[in-house]
Amino acid sequence: MPSSDPSAGPGRPTRRTVLAAAVGALTASCAPTADPAPTTRTGGLDPPHQDAALDLRALHQDGVLAPPAALTLTAFDVTAADRAGLAAALRAAGEIPGAVVSVGASLFDGRFGLAPPRLLRPMPAFRADVLDPAWCHGDLLVGAPDPAAVSLPGTRRLWQISGTAHERNLFGFREGAGNPAPDLADDLVWAGRDEPAWCAGGTYLVVRLIRLAMPTWNAESTEEHERVFGRTKDTDLPLGQSTPDPDYATDPDGARIALDSHIRRANPRTPESQAHRVLRRGYTYRHSSEDVGQIFLCYQKDLERGFEAIQRRLAGEALERYTLPFGGGYYFVLPGEPENRPLGHTLLA
Repeated sequence: MPSSDPSAGPGRPTRRTVLAAAVGALTASCAPTADPAPTTRTGGLDPPHQDAALDLRALHQDGVLAPPAALTLTAFDVTAADRAGLAAALRAAGEIPGAVVSVGASLFDGRFGLAPPRLLRPMPAFRADVLDPAWCHGDLLVGAPDPAAVSLPGTRRLWQISGTAHERNLFGFREGAGNPAPDLADDLVWAGRDEPAWCAGGTYLVVRLIRLAMPTWNAESTEEHERVFGRTKDTDLPLGQSTPDPDYATDPDGARIALDSHIRRANPRTPESQAHRVLRRGYTYRHSSEDVGQIFLCYQKDLERGFEAIQRRLAGEALERYTLPFGGGYYFVLPGEPENRPLGHTLLA
């Protein structure tokens, strides 16, 4: 049967062969190891000014806006039988240096009588996903710089993955290009007033664990790499431009920036798509020499208007044949607490 992948040609591996190799590698992979020589960065949105009159419920966990150079994500199910046990787990998580603590949809199944965030639900499978249940979801998610520090009472560990942040991803393009400006945080990142009161200061988090088909990518020319992304590798500028913002109005047919390029699909620069922007973070993971990829994180006020709207546009993009999403989930990042209260106090109040 002919390949349905329009990018496949004579002598080029189809996405089907990439998937077959990827699934085999995932099955055989062992515990992740950290990628060396991280580049320290705290890019994206800067922490907003907070004065003495600020509502304490609107405090944020620091790691959302100031991400660490190295990150270990650990997902847990809560085995504690009551709210006191859950409170102990959250308190311990909040004491981990540099941690960002989030809750998954399964925590709101009635065990603890908690009011769920309005849009929180399990992450569905999208086009081209090959999700492994062993790498998905969880009642709690802790992102911390030090994997050895992540141990919580009253929980069972589900999965763990480590990565490091670099100025450029494994494909050779700069991370975080096009993140929203700091003054848009309230509009695009932090939870809105239509959420339960305890959610103020929190945000929705999407985690995507993505294996990259590096042998296939490395066999391509730099010209093809740039066509797939829509940017030049050396300057990160949109193809054919000397300014950082793509000008699609003068390129309606994709002569410069292909219609299926990553940047054009992710943000076509329409009034609608401007409201769909998210705060993105990327970390490189290495399970083995043959199993490498990206830990993709994005924060947003609204899952439907944020990640899901972007994901629908990305379906069929040129980059799709080089990626294999295999895990992750949807979570809600807990709001911060004042110093005299443990993390999770607002949720459990």
